[in-house]
Amino acid sequence: MSLLLQITDTAHKIADTVKNLSQTGTAPAGDTLRFGDLLVKGGVIMIPIGILAILGLVIFFERYFTIRKASKDEANLIMQVRSSIHTGNLESAIAICRNSNSPLGRMLQKGLLRIGRPIKDIEGAIENIGKLEVAKLEKNIGILGIIAGIAPMFGFLGTIYGVIKIFYDIAQSGNLSIGVISGGLYVKMVTAAAGLFVGMIAYILYHILNMMVDKVILKLETDAIEFIDLLEEPSK
Repeated sequence: MSLLLQITDTAHKIADTVKNLSQTGTAPAGDTLRFGDLLVKGGVIMIPIGILAILGLVIFFERYFTIRKASKDEANLIMQVRSSIHTGNLESAIAICRNSNSPLGRMLQKGLLRIGRPIKDIEGAIENIGKLEVAKLEKNIGILGIIAGIAPMFGFLGTIYGVIKIFYDIAQSGNLSIGVISGGLYVKMVTAAAGLFVGMIAYILYHILNMMVDKVILKLETDAIEFIDLLEEPSK
């Protein structure tokens, strides 16, 4: 009889435990942590990290479309300039280059304006304009490299701030519970993750733009060589 009572009592305890677990298990499900709330828990360190992220994206898209425009195929421009030179219409060739409004057009225009001088002077003029055009394309790209280095540092700063907050909260409350240290842990982990993420994306975008600029430089050099060969054709 006593054994039966023990079994019954144990069954009631198990039922109560399952009931409590089901209640505690369903309550937090409705109180999910949204992404925006998670970012807020990172504290004030998230503000400079967010500014760096926005600045990096603005620079990338502005440079991306600028470089992409400069990298368009200029085969038609070269053909028109070649045709004008062969017919002796130098003014037409200069006008074509001016109207193209492209890095290659400005380089060829400078070379055409130097016709009549030694070929070395023409090459030097084209090379100088080419350097200026490349510098324009590379404008602000270095800022992405700076962001790639600074963003993780802000994340590390947030980690230190989070640890300080943990010890401060423990000292203030005299309690070592998870509720006391959770605020500092949120700051520590969220800022570190955000800083690394922004730095990684900025690093990738920085090298994407540099590769695009390198392709443009190679194309400009190739077209410049073709233009110089064109000028030397009558003397061959």
